[in-house]
Amino acid sequence: MDLIKEDETYVLNLYKRLPLVVKEAKGLWLTDEKGDRYLDFYGGIAVQTLGHNHPAVLQKMQRQMEAFMHLSNYFVASSTVSLAKLLVSHSFAKKVFFANSGTEANEAMLKLALKYGLRKSKEKKNLIALEKGFHGRTFGAMHLTGTKGYRAPFGEDLPFITHIPMNDVDALREAVDENTCGIVFEVIQGEGGLVEMEEAFALEVERLSKKFQALILVDEVQTGLYRTGTFFAHERFSLKPHAMTLAKGLGGGLPLGALLLSEEVEEVLQKGDHGSTFGGNPVACAGGVGMLETLLAPSFQEGLEGSMKRFEEGIRGLKKTYPHILTEVRGRGYMVGLVTEYAEEIKDRAFQKKLLLNVTGKNVVRLLPALTLGKHEMDVFFRILRDILQELTEERRRG
Repeated sequence: MDLIKEDETYVLNLYKRLPLVVKEAKGLWLTDEKGDRYLDFYGGIAVQTLGHNHPAVLQKMQRQMEAFMHLSNYFVASSTVSLAKLLVSHSFAKKVFFANSGTEANEAMLKLALKYGLRKSKEKKNLIALEKGFHGRTFGAMHLTGTKGYRAPFGEDLPFITHIPMNDVDALREAVDENTCGIVFEVIQGEGGLVEMEEAFALEVERLSKKFQALILVDEVQTGLYRTGTFFAHERFSLKPHAMTLAKGLGGGLPLGALLLSEEVEEVLQKGDHGSTFGGNPVACAGGVGMLETLLAPSFQEGLEGSMKRFEEGIRGLKKTYPHILTEVRGRGYMVGLVTEYAEEIKDRAFQKKLLLNVTGKNVVRLLPALTLGKHEMDVFFRILRDILQELTEERRRG
C-alpha cells in the first residue's frame, strides 16, 4: 500500500490532499519520491517565511533540542523570552502570550476581550467581526469567522458576535455601541479572497474604539512578519491595536502562535485565566528567533523590498496582458490574489507543470511564496504562469 492510500486508510482526512508525496524540501522547492522538483507557492500556507529548512532556523532549533525540547510553562526558557523580547521591541506590545497556533491565539484574544468588557459592565460583551474573515476552526474562533458554512454544522451562532461587511463604514457605525468590547479583523482577508481593508474603514474603527472603549483586535496570523511588505499589515494605517495575534511563520515551520498585548490590556488576563501545555515551546521559539533575526537584518530588508517590487511589476504586467483571464489583482507583497473564473483550471495546469498554486474563495489564485523568493524562482514562476494564461487565451479564441 502506498503512502497516499495509507493516509486515506488511517488518518481522518479532513483536507483536500495533493497527489504528491514529498521526500525533501529546500528553499522554495519540493522534491517527490520520483525525484521531480516542484516550485512551492503554497509556502505551507504562509508558514515557510524563509523557505523550507533555512539554515538560520535549523541552527537555532538544533541548539535548543540539544539542551531540552520541553519542560512546561512552570519553567523559564531563554528562547521563549528572546522571542518575546524581539516581538515587544518591534511592535506596540508590552507583553506576549504564546500558544500553539493562530486559532489558539485568537481564542486567547476572545477571552481577553470578554474579560475586559465584563469588568466594565455586565452588558459589555459584544464583538464585531467581518464577513468572510477567517480566525480559525476551534469553537470561539470559528464563531468569529465570517463565513456561515464554517459555523453552520455546529449549532447556533454565538449571540454576542455580529458580522458586518468589510469596508462598510455605515454597517460598522450601526454595529458598534457602548456594549461592544472589541472589533476583530484581518487587514487582508487570507481565506476570504484577499480583500483588503480600506483606510476610511480603518479610521472609523479607530474612532469608534475611542468613543465606546472597544478594543481593536487585529488578526495578523497570515499577514504579519513582512508578508505584505511591512512587519505587520496594520502599520499601513494610523490605528494602534490593543491586541494582535500572530502564528503561521512565527515558529520557523513549527507550531507556534502568539497574542501580543498593549499596555492598556496587559494586566487583564491573570494567572489561571488562560494557559497552554505546549504554548511557547522552546524549540519552536528558537526557530522563531532565528527567523526573526534573519528578517530584521537590514540587508534582508533591502533585498526583500526589491524582490517584492519586481514581483508586483511582473504580476501587473500579466494582468495588463491577460485582462480577459485575470480580472483583478488583490493583496500586496508576497500575499497576492489573482481573481479569475479559471482559478481551479490554472491551479491544475500549474501542477502538471510542477508549480504548486493554491485557490481560495473559489475564484482567487492565492500566491504565498517564501520571502526568500529569488530571481531564478521568480522567473520560473512567471514563465509557467504566462504559458498557462497564453494557453487559456488561445483556447478561448478557438471557442
